[in-house]
Amino acid sequence: MPQSDAPLHWPGMLKSLDHVNIRTHQLGGLTSFYCDVLGMTTGPRPSFSFGGAWIYCAGRPVVHLVLVPAERELTPPSPDLQLQHFAFFGSDLSAFLERLRHHNVAYQIGKLLDMQLCQVHLHDPDGNPIHIDFPLAEAEQAQV
Repeated sequence: MPQSDAPLHWPGMLKSLDHVNIRTHQLGGLTSFYCDVLGMTTGPRPSFSFGGAWIYCAGRPVVHLVLVPAERELTPPSPDLQLQHFAFFGSDLSAFLERLRHHNVAYQIGKLLDMQLCQVHLHDPDGNPIHIDFPLAEAEQAQV
């Protein structure tokens, strides 16, 4: 069989991003942020040999928090391997912004007009950048 330089293509094998894994010294603070501020919930987690929490969005464990003991440094495996951000899609922009103000969470609004999206950019207590995307029509209704 002849070899081809064309990349292999298997349509439909990957369906979606499953989760992000965040190492932290502040398990309680991050759990509170993702649940109290972003409206997610904690849920079942395997009985690993280390502490942590799984945070659920729409019934799926999408944020895996791993507790790193305070005496251990939180350094990335390589300076070149940095998470730039991760994102969620949301609804009810007005209520979400009110929730951020209630919890004194700083945010910035960005608009991607060609994609019809409004992005709310913020950081979790460990400084991880997150954005939540909303339909642009909701930004127009909220007058942001």
